[in-house]
Amino acid sequence: MNALSASIDAPITGLIGPNGAGKTTLLNVLSGFITPTAGRVTIDDHDIARLATHRRSAFGIRRTFQTEQVVLNLSVWDNVAGMLDHVPYGMRSRNDVIADALRYAGLSDRAHQMGGALAMSDRRMVEIARCIVGAPKIIMMDEPGAGLSESESDFMRQTIVGIPKFCGAQVLLVDHDVDLISATCAKTLVLDFGTMIAYGPVGETLKDPKVRAAYLGESA
Repeated sequence: MNALSASIDAPITGLIGPNGAGKTTLLNVLSGFITPTAGRVTIDDHDIARLATHRRSAFGIRRTFQTEQVVLNLSVWDNVAGMLDHVPYGMRSRNDVIADALRYAGLSDRAHQMGGALAMSDRRMVEIARCIVGAPKIIMMDEPGAGLSESESDFMRQTIVGIPKFCGAQVLLVDHDVDLISATCAKTLVLDFGTMIAYGPVGETLKDPKVRAAYLGESA
C-alpha cells in the first residue's frame, strides 16, 4: 500500500481494482495479518494498527474469505456458536443470538447439517452468519459473490444490503462484479498498484476516467 488515506463512512463501501491492486492486502492490514510500517488504522477513534490479530474479532472486526473458512466436521449451528467463544454478545441468550444469525442468513433449516455437506453458496452464508454475531463494527467481504448462480447472487445481494440494519456493522465489500457493487454500495474505493485512485459515491466513481482506464480497461 502506498500512502492510502480514506475515511470510510458509508454503511456499505465497495473496494475495487484490477488484480494486484492491493485489495486483499488492505483487508489483511485491517484483519491484522499484515502490520503497517507507518500510519494509523482507526475504527471509532481507536487505533487498531497494533492490536493483536486475536483481539480484533472481540473488538468488532470480522471477515469472510475468498475460500470459505467453514469447519467441515461441525454443524452449521456449531460453526456459528464457535464464534461466540471469542466475542461478547450482550445480555441475550447464546441460543437466541445464534438462531437469529442463522435465520438472517437463510440457514435455519440447515442448522444441524455438517459443514462438509453444504453447497458452496451455503458455506458463504455460514461465513456471514459467523460475522454478524456478537456486535461487529466492520465486516469485510472478499468476493462473496464469486461463482454463485443468479438466484444465489440475488440472495447474497439482499443479505449484504440488510447487514447494517440487522447488526449495525459497516460493510467493506471486495468484488469484481460491478453490478453487485452498484446494487449494494453507497461509496466505492478504487485501488491500483496499492494506491487510491478514486473514492466517492458509486455512480460518480465508476464514471471517473482513471477508474475506467485502470479497472474497466478503457482509454483514459
